[in-house]
Amino acid sequence: MSKQTLPVVDLQAVACCAPLAVRPMEAEQAALVAPMFKALGDPVRLRLMSMIASVPEMCVCDLTPAFDLSGPTISHHLKVLREAGLVDSERRGTWVWYRVRPDAFRQLGALLDLPNSTTPVDA
Repeated sequence: MSKQTLPVVDLQAVACCAPLAVRPMEAEQAALVAPMFKALGDPVRLRLMSMIASVPEMCVCDLTPAFDLSGPTISHHLKVLREAGLVDSERRGTWVWYRVRPDAFRQLGALLDLPNSTTPVDA
């Protein structure tokens, strides 16, 4: 693959449609957020995340039966979410309880924060 110089784009120029992002992402922010999106790139982990995010906290004993997967496989997926910084966990007796890390969701949300516009954009 050749290393070509990309053309300089005037970000202030008027475009044919409104931009989707509020501002370009800085390199440091991209380095923090990329592992989160990578973790969410798996359908099982995305479902697990949505289940955990739908309540204040959830026991692994309630997560495992929702999938046609073994307990160790679910534990692996939860470990990936935890290592990506998306969830926290706490052991209570035999079971582990999971909850969303609000700061991680704010970081993801910042990228997805769309500008307020009253003008409809043609698709």
